[in-house]
Amino acid sequence: MAENSPMGAQPAAKDIHFREFVLLCACLMAMNALSIDPMLPALPDIGRDLHIANPNDRQLIISFYFMGLGVGSLLFGVLSDQFGRKKVLGGAMILFILSSIACAGAHSFTMLLIARTSAGFFAGASRVITVGIIRDRFKGDAMARVMSLIFAVFMLIPVMAPSFGQAILWIAPWRWIFWVLAILATGILGWMAIRLPETLHPDNRIRINPRTILQTVGTIFRTRSSIGYMLASGVVMSGLIGFILSVQQIFFDVFHAQKIFPLAFATIAGSMGIGSLVNSRLVSRFGARRLSQSALIAFILIAAVHLAVILAGQETIVTFMVLQAMTMMTVAFTASNFSAISMEPFSKGAGVASSFQAFLTTAVSSALGSLVGRAFDGTTLPFTLGLLVFGSGSLLIVFWAERGKLFTRPHLNALREEYEAMH
Repeated sequence: MAENSPMGAQPAAKDIHFREFVLLCACLMAMNALSIDPMLPALPDIGRDLHIANPNDRQLIISFYFMGLGVGSLLFGVLSDQFGRKKVLGGAMILFILSSIACAGAHSFTMLLIARTSAGFFAGASRVITVGIIRDRFKGDAMARVMSLIFAVFMLIPVMAPSFGQAILWIAPWRWIFWVLAILATGILGWMAIRLPETLHPDNRIRINPRTILQTVGTIFRTRSSIGYMLASGVVMSGLIGFILSVQQIFFDVFHAQKIFPLAFATIAGSMGIGSLVNSRLVSRFGARRLSQSALIAFILIAAVHLAVILAGQETIVTFMVLQAMTMMTVAFTASNFSAISMEPFSKGAGVASSFQAFLTTAVSSALGSLVGRAFDGTTLPFTLGLLVFGSGSLLIVFWAERGKLFTRPHLNALREEYEAMH
């Protein structure tokens, strides 16, 4: 990968080609999308089969997964800083596969929620350790560019996932969605085990002890760019969680468009893939801060327009799809860039920092996004109002993190000096 890496790479021996590295990281991160999106068309079937009386309670199948994901995210990055990325990720993936099999065999709503929480917990490893792997190799805007490329490939999964889930439902019961998920995860695990070298340099390994963890977490809280962008990411991503929780009911109950749901979801999700690809081309030129802050402002403006359309009584499936696709495109610019900005100061302790980042963003986004999902009232108003509030809140946090100065591009050395001064 050394000859094919963008500027800022930190190559390792016995490497794989850069394109394969991007594709493998995308597949590892896509395990979460594979655990959520294919079952969206199946939620009514699951509700009937497991006797879920309240339609909004079906959202718990998604919400409990995010709860487990947040807790798991706090653990596995820390473990990978001492024992290495590959070993910890491999063990967690095995347990994720077993949890998915347990979901397939669940015969009550309670059993399914327990298994889903467990699956989310172990899936946290694929998220945080993959970010740690990328941070082992890249830094600054180069990391933001690679993250955008990975998100562009990764977004192919949610684009196809509902259609994939619907195709399974045509030939088999909903339980087979989990069986297929376990099979796919097994294939990704084998690919990683064979092809991915250990990326954590021995000099960057840290022993797990409360002092080291507290030191890294303390650095995060004392570094405005880190804690600020982590919080901002969690708040703006609440809109995405609210969308995932509400989208099936919006298309089924508001627009009565069950037949086109997979295609409509693919169209909206596909805009995120386009946004990620465009971001990967532009971030080296304009910088992660300028692009993400501009996208966040656009997010707010689009949400305000969407809210005005709803209040004027002009909401249709076309207006919803167009405006939501535009919103999701802006999310693509904020997601990868906010992550890269918050991780800039960390070479040592990247696993701990990535774990805390994933935990914080997941905890914030799942809590706020769940409020939007539970507020579903048969219209798109609660969801759109939530987008406007989340976008505005995220911008205020970014404004604080940047000490009132937006659209800047501070030099990485300044961030590193700030980090080293704290140690």
